[in-house]
Amino acid sequence: MSTNVSDIAVKTIDGADKKLADYAGKVLLIVNVASQCGYTPQYSGLEALNKKYGNQGLAVLGFPCNDFGAQEPGTNSEIAQFGETNYGVTFDLFDKVHAKGGDQHPLYQTLTTAVEPTGDVAWNFEKFLINKQGEVVARYQSGVAPNDSQLISDIEAELAK
Repeated sequence: MSTNVSDIAVKTIDGADKKLADYAGKVLLIVNVASQCGYTPQYSGLEALNKKYGNQGLAVLGFPCNDFGAQEPGTNSEIAQFGETNYGVTFDLFDKVHAKGGDQHPLYQTLTTAVEPTGDVAWNFEKFLINKQGEVVARYQSGVAPNDSQLISDIEAELAK
C-alpha cells in the first residue's frame, strides 16, 4: 500500500473538494480532532504550531472524527465555530471522517498502514507527520502533546529538508 497521501481527495469543512497534493512542498501534521474529548485542549497547541511554523512550511490539518466515544457530534459549521471561538483555530479543518472501521476514509487507510505502529487509530488527536513529498514519516499517539519535544524536533527536521 502507498505511503504517500498526495493523491487522496478530501473535503474541506465547508464542503469544497480538495486534494492533499495542493499541499505539495509543505510538511503536514494531520490530526483527528474532536470537540468533547479530554485531549480537546490540544487544539491550542496545534494552533501554536501552526502559527510558529506556518510561514516555514508547516500545515496543520484537522479532521473531525466521531469514531471515539461520540466526542465529535457536531455539524461541520458547529465544529468550525467551536475551534475558532474556543481555541482561535486558523489551521485547515476538513469534513468529518471515519478514522477506523468499515467506512474508514482513504486518508486513514493510508496513514494507519504507512508507518509503525500500524493499525487503527486508537483515539482522538492521534498525529501523523507527512514530509514535503507527501510521504507519511511518523505517527504519534493521542497523549503526545503538540508541544512534545520529539514532535517538535521531528517537525523542524522535516522543515529543514
